[in-house]
Amino acid sequence: MLTDTQCQEAADLLWDCWAHNRRIAQLPPQLQPADRRQAYDIQRRLEARSFAPLAGWKIAATGPGGQQMLNVDAPLAGRLLAERVHRSGAHITLGDNLMRVAEVEVVFRMGSTLAPRSTPYTQDEVLAAVAAIHPGIEIPDTRYDLFRQVGAAQLIADNCCADQFVLGAPASVDWLSLDLSTLATSGRIEGGEERAGSGAQVLGDPRVALTWLANELREHGLTLAAGQLVASGSTIVPMPIQAGQTMHANLGVLGSVVVTLD
Repeated sequence: MLTDTQCQEAADLLWDCWAHNRRIAQLPPQLQPADRRQAYDIQRRLEARSFAPLAGWKIAATGPGGQQMLNVDAPLAGRLLAERVHRSGAHITLGDNLMRVAEVEVVFRMGSTLAPRSTPYTQDEVLAAVAAIHPGIEIPDTRYDLFRQVGAAQLIADNCCADQFVLGAPASVDWLSLDLSTLATSGRIEGGEERAGSGAQVLGDPRVALTWLANELREHGLTLAAGQLVASGSTIVPMPIQAGQTMHANLGVLGSVVVTLD
């Protein structure tokens, strides 16, 4: 088990990689978390380096495409840092992004807080705490050259490949009446590829993914707070991107979002 000092050293190393656009093969053996609890402790220390309150959470590996890309068999939770959340229409520098993919996401905005407790939250309880729903695009990245080999705990410590996120306007429809599992979505590169998907790619239904997150946080003593966003996972197989492209995400009645990659 890692000591408090080792957890801090791991977080400092990962933050240094993030801040200076460099990578390591993986965490040194003496700094590798043994389980999810230690991994979330390291991740928490990354949040402490942000200049603003936490914007929210992301769920990674909610579908077969994402799980294959990361070589894991279950979802992972990461933090969305405020300075890396942008409005639709933003220009984002892709830089030396290693993963070079984009994901189309259903995003929930919480209206009330779900605090840790001893019993699991039901889906109805979780949905009742949601204030709004948005379309989004995630552009993930990793601080590991060997991100397909490091395993779930090291990926969690590295904030689950979180990097840039683009948020669309809140949907004006009565989303609670929708079957989000059948929601048709797509990602399109101007002048290039178009990739279709659906809400079923996200643990079968984005509402299921949101409930999973609430209980994953609960189990580890973490709070899903009012005002926070939850990016529920990619509704498409992650789409290859490169600098100079503009990408559009269409989530039907939930709206659309666009980002230009400089």
